[in-house]
Amino acid sequence: MNAYLLRICCCGWLTAVSAATWGGDVVVNGAQLAADKQRALEQAYRMPIRPGRYWYDAMSGVWGLEGGPALGQIHPNLNLGPPLRADASKGNTRVFVNGRELHAMDVQALRRCTPVLTGRYWVLANGVGGYEGRPPSFNLAALCSAATGGGKSGMQCDNYGAGQFNCSNSRTGIGVIGEGGGKGAVFVDGKVLMTPN
Repeated sequence: MNAYLLRICCCGWLTAVSAATWGGDVVVNGAQLAADKQRALEQAYRMPIRPGRYWYDAMSGVWGLEGGPALGQIHPNLNLGPPLRADASKGNTRVFVNGRELHAMDVQALRRCTPVLTGRYWVLANGVGGYEGRPPSFNLAALCSAATGGGKSGMQCDNYGAGQFNCSNSRTGIGVIGEGGGKGAVFVDGKVLMTPN
């Protein structure tokens, strides 16, 4: 078995997720992921997808295991299955983001950046969001950067609007660029690692 670690940088924190090569079914938002889509994702992100039941938020690109909190973020707007269900994380927080009721661990992580009020919100992949049906009113990337000391963590995000942004961590050398229109790239030490579009 070929095991390795994938490091995911979100809101200034680095998370290590163990991964390995397995065979089996991958279910996303309650529907089995087509084999061709699974192969395309594995090639684009250069890592195998472990069999299991996942939820995926197409608006933000955030994903996790069914019944659990967010575990990472991939490219948004991928057609991976049916719409995200409100109970995907089995949350009981009364805080909804893009239709999903957040898990208590999601709310705890957000509280590191900003006070979290119950309600219904939308959030894009670049962290810009607001109350459902209303214009943007916050930027999670900026709030989290400020909460971690404005660069002490090495994380810095610049939002240029219209889906264009640049987030990078000077300590890890890992970053992501959004070019608008659903296009973007992941880079390490200034070199593009992948462009999943």
